[in-house]
Formats: sequence, C-alpha cells, structure tokens
Amino acid sequence: MPDQRNMLDQTKMTAPIPAVGAAGEQSENNKTNDIIPKDRKNNNSLHTLSMTELYDTTYPPKAAIIDGLLYPGTYLLAGAPKVGKSFLVAQLAYHISTGQALWDYPVHKSTVLYLALEDDYKRLQDRMFRMFGVDCTEELHFATCAKQIGNGLEDQLELFLKEHPDTRLVIVDTLQKVREVSGDAYSYSGDYEIVGKLKQFADKYGICLLLVHHTRKQPANDKFEMISGTTGLLGCADGAFLLQKERGASLIITVDNGISAA
Repeated sequence: MPDQRNMLDQTKMTAPIPAVGAAGEQSENNKTNDIIPKDRKNNNSLHTLSMTELYDTTYPPKAAIIDGLLYPGTYLLAGAPKVGKSFLVAQLAYHISTGQALWDYPVHKSTVLYLALEDDYKRLQDRMFRMFGVDCTEELHFATCAKQIGNGLEDQLELFLKEHPDTRLVIVDTLQKVREVSGDAYSYSGDYEIVGKLKQFADKYGICLLLVHHTRKQPANDKFEMISGTTGLLGCADGAFLLQKERGASLIITVDNGISAA
C-alpha cells in the first residue's frame, strides 16, 4: 500500500495554481505596467520625421505682405532717434491697409494694427494728416498703450486678431515699451526670449510682427551690430531693417532669409 504522505506531496506538486481574484483575474496589487501599448502616446517623447517623410511633406510658402520686402514672421526695424522710424512704419501701415504699391513693390491689402506706444492720438492725427491728407481707411487701427509681453500683450493681440481675422501686420513702436523688466532683461538670453515669445505668436497666427527698435551711437563694422541690445534680438528674429541717414538720404537695408537689398 502506497505511503499516503508521499501521495499527498505528489498531489500538491501537480495541482494547478489557482487563479487570484474573482473570475480568474489578477488582483490590483499584482498588476504591472511593464508592457505599454504601442498606441499609447508618451508626452515626453520626441516628435520626429524621417528624411523621407520630411521630403514628402509639402510646406506652403509664406504669402507675401509686400512682394520682395515683407513676409509673415518677426522683424526688427532699428534706427537712431529722430531718423524717421515712426514715419516709415506709418507709411508701411497705410500702404498695406489700402493696398497701394510701395516703392514699386506690389502690396497685398490687409488690416494693420499699429501700436504707437510713444505717441498720443493727437500726434498720430497730425502725422497721418501731414503724410496722407484726408484719404483715410477703416483697415488701419491704432493704439497708444498696451500691456507687456508675458503680462497680457499676447491676449490683447489675440483678441484683436479674432475681431479682425484679415490682419496681416502688427507694428510695435517701440519694442522697449512692451518689454518685461527683469534682472537679465538685457542679457543675450533675455533678448532672445523676448523676441522668441513674439515670434512664437507671429508664427502661430501667420502674421508679421514689426518691432521698432533703436541703434547704438557707437559705429560697428557690421551695420547690424549697431542694433541696441545683444545679438539675441536679431538671432531670434526672422530678419531686420536698418534705417540710416547717409549724405542726406535714408537708406533701408533688409535681411530676410539670406536675401539682402538696399
């Protein structure tokens, strides 16, 4: 007669392992996340494109605001005090809002917002009347005060764009008036960040942000090194216009994606 103790041991060894929990499911304490479904997105992962995907993607060209001169993006317009920067941007604003050609450059008509933050409405009225007389337009809007970047300016611009969806150009005169004041405001990183926030906004809405700025008094071999502040401003911008007076004439030098003109 077999040993009953040995038979009991063999039964224990060959008996199936019972399921844990009701209906044979694992208990919550034993569940693991070792296997992540392939279709589950990880917010921390990089979004990448292969070279083939990059080549197969069609990116539409930026629609010009002024053919050969002004396109969507973020640009600096720098010049010395009293050199005529405000008159120049007023001319740009008027021609774009009316669709009139500028210096033989074809213009695509659109709404324009001009933040004339160093003016009042009386000065603006006098300047615009001296430049254009009584020929006015409903497509050019002015404001003489605005909030700062990172402290409400983006919300103000966004609301204006919602109310005027055909807006293509926003002029900020001057950049200094909308800058955040901080300890490193005039460092490379501070300059890069301030223009970067504006560039992100311009790219999001497909508009041109034209930032009026000043130049330094010190001469430089590279004309664009005369722009006040660090190279972080121009380094983040899409391009720049430099307004100077030489031999009594005003010169505009532009840089846009490697294309330059005078």
